[in-house]
Amino acid sequence: MGDRRRRARVEDVHELALAMPHVTVEHGTGDNPVYQVGGKSFVFFRNPRPDAFDPDTGERYADVIVFWVGSAADKQALVQDEKSPFFTTPHFNGHPSVLIRASRLGEITRAELAEVVQDAWLARASARRGSEWLASRAERDE
Repeated sequence: MGDRRRRARVEDVHELALAMPHVTVEHGTGDNPVYQVGGKSFVFFRNPRPDAFDPDTGERYADVIVFWVGSAADKQALVQDEKSPFFTTPHFNGHPSVLIRASRLGEITRAELAEVVQDAWLARASARRGSEWLASRAERDE
């Protein structure tokens, strides 16, 4: 099975985020990595918070990863299917981002994760950087 079709892992989040141009890594509370482009976060690992919890036990999720999205429609497309590992919480109402638990990354492929990371980067990168990156991909795909 090719790398693109294999199941996603936490290591892939780090690898894919770092592969994007102009990325820096800050460390948030709990020393969690925050991937940024132009000083703007596009992927980060979240500390346990009261809005993301196991409905059966009430235990806060300790493995939530946040990805920016380009629009409310993009967000809705990722979270509307109850079977999707992506979700949101009331805390993120109106915020252009989706969440996923690291423990559920294996429900998507590495290629699907790559698309989410790239879209997150595009949502936060400057228009110039985004255009240059897209152009470089188009040239590579020719």
